[in-house]
Amino acid sequence: MSPRLTFETELKNLEQAIMEMSEQVECAYEQLLTGLRNKDEKMLKQVMEGDHVVNDMQRAIEARCLTLITKQTPVARDLRLISAALKVVTDIERIGDHASDIAELLIHMGMPDLNIYSGYFKEMLEKAVTMIKVSANAFVKREAGVMKQLSELEGDVDNCFCNIRADIVKRLKKDEKDVDGLVDALMIAKYLERVGDHAVNVCEWEGFQETGIIEEYRIL
Repeated sequence: MSPRLTFETELKNLEQAIMEMSEQVECAYEQLLTGLRNKDEKMLKQVMEGDHVVNDMQRAIEARCLTLITKQTPVARDLRLISAALKVVTDIERIGDHASDIAELLIHMGMPDLNIYSGYFKEMLEKAVTMIKVSANAFVKREAGVMKQLSELEGDVDNCFCNIRADIVKRLKKDEKDVDGLVDALMIAKYLERVGDHAVNVCEWEGFQETGIIEEYRIL
């Protein structure tokens, strides 16, 4: 096999590794949803314990990217993919961190039904999980056209956050006794809002690997 074909195979393996990391994070959120729905503390602890797996995957992908840069001679298109991969795995790792953070808060809160704090939590969780799946597929399969769908989902997630915050503020003004629970619930909503932001970042880096442009600036 020629050096170029070998290199292209390694790039495909890089994309596959990113997809596997994303699937690991998606699994964490599915466990989070199931654990929350069933009040299953053991499953939520699995989400927390699984966070190190995502961290290890991130480090392995970063090492692979650096090896490809130093041991091969990538052209501009290759460099865009490798550079984007280095950025994307950071966003995916942050999304995984937030799953662990939310699981920890839920256990600390005593496994509550989040609907007691706001009726928008269910929609926000589901939209955020959809954003994770859409953005990861967009990067690996190079589907830049999903940005419109992702922007709409981000708008939905942001609206949910605003509504949850308004519900919580309203209850706090009523001299609510469960102040700690309300603050924790607001933190969960904030984590989910950040998940949406990271998912958008992933999709934007897909555009960069195609064009060399990120946020209207040409980098490569």
